[in-house]
Amino acid sequence: MKIVVIGGGAAGFFSALAAKQSDPDAEVVLIEKTAQLLSKVRISGGGRCNVTHSCFDPRALTANYPRGSRELLGPFHRFQPKDTIEWFELRGVRLKTESDGRMFPTTDSSETIIECLLEDARRCGVKIWTKCKLKGIEKVDDGFRLDVGAETPLDADRLIMASGSSRQGWEFARQLGHEIVDPVPSLFTFNVPEFPLVSLAGVSVNPAKVAIMETKWAQTGPLLITHWGFSGPAALKLSAFGARTLAERQYEVDLLIDWLPGVSIQRLQEQFEKERRVNPNKQLKQAKLVQLPKKLWGALLNRAEINEQTAFAGLSKGKLSRLLEVIKKDRYGVKGKTTNKEEFVTCGGVKLSEVDFKTMESKKCEGLYFCGEILDVDGITGGFNFQNAWTTGWIAGCSASSNRDEL
Repeated sequence: MKIVVIGGGAAGFFSALAAKQSDPDAEVVLIEKTAQLLSKVRISGGGRCNVTHSCFDPRALTANYPRGSRELLGPFHRFQPKDTIEWFELRGVRLKTESDGRMFPTTDSSETIIECLLEDARRCGVKIWTKCKLKGIEKVDDGFRLDVGAETPLDADRLIMASGSSRQGWEFARQLGHEIVDPVPSLFTFNVPEFPLVSLAGVSVNPAKVAIMETKWAQTGPLLITHWGFSGPAALKLSAFGARTLAERQYEVDLLIDWLPGVSIQRLQEQFEKERRVNPNKQLKQAKLVQLPKKLWGALLNRAEINEQTAFAGLSKGKLSRLLEVIKKDRYGVKGKTTNKEEFVTCGGVKLSEVDFKTMESKKCEGLYFCGEILDVDGITGGFNFQNAWTTGWIAGCSASSNRDEL
């Protein structure tokens, strides 16, 4: 049995290791077109590698995938974050959980994860070919023939494609009979031209609710004000779930921000009117009833065209109505996006209905398997994209091995 894995990223490595460990007698060859293996692992989490997330309920876990949530439910019952943690711990790598649920190696170094994967490949005998440029794939009766630019082609009984968000990988999948869902970016921040809150860069509000006007897309969570617009978990999740809508609108939309999603507009109005009766001479800038960062509160008063030194007694019904509108429905025109740090996540890829998620085998081409970002699966930030890579990689590798019938 000869299994070839295309792609030296997280999914590719994990599938190669799973295939070799499932059938030690199989010959497993991993090919990578560049000189560097596991490049996304190296830069993930600012060089710390956000390995997975401490969400151990498969159904709850799937809610973090804008695309692929239904398909991943079964796979997560077989290999989920608990299994990822155990896999690495058995190889001497311990993970820790941070307050937001993200999990990192205790060393806080992605090199720990990289060395673990490389060492496991060496130990179990996975062959790794770097700088191997794939020029073509031919389906033959007994498997696949790969043109790698050598005099002799590379033959494989089974083929695992883990080429990530590579247009060449998608083109090869298309040639083998698959439909490719057009790729668009996911996980990005929002640019606001002539941003009126630029002086507040670095201020975070938790929670805030962010919605794309005239759509169903909205997210609640921590929102970060930046020099160019909005970032933070709420903005990133919104960009992921609304990725296709945003691409269709060429990243020109209006955002509505509810700065106090836990308080109704009626309740806010009652609080302001009570304060006006009890403390009529208190200035609005001193208001304690609005639990927002001081700088932001001042900026919101300014957006409502209210002097922050105005006393509660001087707040007319019209001005109060305008202020409540700003607090609950603050509107910003977005034009463009910015990549979130080192995140490179794409929405799109091999159409999911054409893949058997029990085995990760193609329904169009026998002996062909997919895992990782080549599929139209993507997760929000927080370790979910790596968990997709570990899960689908493990299933693809085990299924492609000669022991696949035992699964």
